[in-house]
Amino acid sequence: MALTKRQKEFLDFFAGFVEENGYCPSYEEIARGLHLSSLATVHKHVCALETKNYLRRGFNQSRSLELAPRYLQEHRRARPAALEVPLLGRIAAGAPVEAVAQREVLNFADFAGNGNTFALQVSGNSMIEDHICDGDLILLERVAQADDGDIVVALVAGSDATLKRLYREPGDMIRLQPANAAMKPIWVPGRDVQIQGRLLAVLRKYR
Repeated sequence: MALTKRQKEFLDFFAGFVEENGYCPSYEEIARGLHLSSLATVHKHVCALETKNYLRRGFNQSRSLELAPRYLQEHRRARPAALEVPLLGRIAAGAPVEAVAQREVLNFADFAGNGNTFALQVSGNSMIEDHICDGDLILLERVAQADDGDIVVALVAGSDATLKRLYREPGDMIRLQPANAAMKPIWVPGRDVQIQGRLLAVLRKYR
């Protein structure tokens, strides 16, 4: 079933909101963003796009709408060239090595084509020993669970977000470990920590 023009506008707004904010919009935010007159109209669009397999709902979560694989696949096919750069080989950062030309492509669709991927800019040097520096851009996968040792964005006590390595400790405590010998870990009761994302990649711009 083809999308109507209005349904495409709905999906493009939804995807843009998720990319910018790292979470899906509420019905109220969708209505404002698309100048819709009522939440019932938003609900009608959501139901139609669920039927066409472009949106899906999570369970027992607020802001639980998400882009379904069908939208992500079609969106990725629509703009593949912008997400690819030639991978020409390897470059020595120690002793020089023989340069060997390769014909490969680095495809950023693995990151940017996923509706659960979002970006943040790092402020501070608490993760500098993991080569994550002040001003770096990081790509994250929006998740609610992570393994010990993962680098995550953790929301502490519902208000303060931080980038740290996650470790579960006895007594239902969480240790948020910086990668900076000059800084101490943050110890927080498990109930006060909400995982918002897991690190996928670090980007650094030099000009």
